[in-house]
Amino acid sequence: MTTSLDTHINFAVGTWQLDPTHSTVAFTVKHLMISKVRGTFDGFSGTIVTSEVPAENSITATIDMATINTNQPDRDGHLRTNDFFNVEEFPTATFTSTSMDIDGDDLTIEGDLTLRGVTKPVTLKGEFGGIATNPYGQTVAAASATTVINRTEFGINYNAALETGGVLLGENITLTFDLQAVLQK
Repeated sequence: MTTSLDTHINFAVGTWQLDPTHSTVAFTVKHLMISKVRGTFDGFSGTIVTSEVPAENSITATIDMATINTNQPDRDGHLRTNDFFNVEEFPTATFTSTSMDIDGDDLTIEGDLTLRGVTKPVTLKGEFGGIATNPYGQTVAAASATTVINRTEFGINYNAALETGGVLLGENITLTFDLQAVLQK
């Protein structure tokens, strides 16, 4: 069911910019077939447009792939190479929504993710946190969403066989977005 956000207190039509100081773009990937490696992208931006006409709601976002941070500099450097993100040739990943469904606080966003020059449809599922006024008098909105992508579908094929069987890295990557946006005046 597609609805507008106007069922929420303090709903506001307009253009919103992501607030990177109150937002996180993170990922997890299976490592050694037994654990998960977690990381973030520390450079990103996005615009959300809300409308009283639900079909006109939209999201566009860009991630600076060079800002990958797994708290291990050598690994981060390897992830920037052609084995993974090839940030020299593909410095950004982008997302453009194609539809947004909001049912109460449940959120489903369909859109196109472009990573390493490959565009694939993805579905983000999450929760709309609400709208409030921050201590600076700004109207802010928050939401969280998650999707799982297969990295090989985006041309990220690097892996290594393990002596004990299996492979170094899983194919599925969980992307998690915890976002706060500020209504522009």
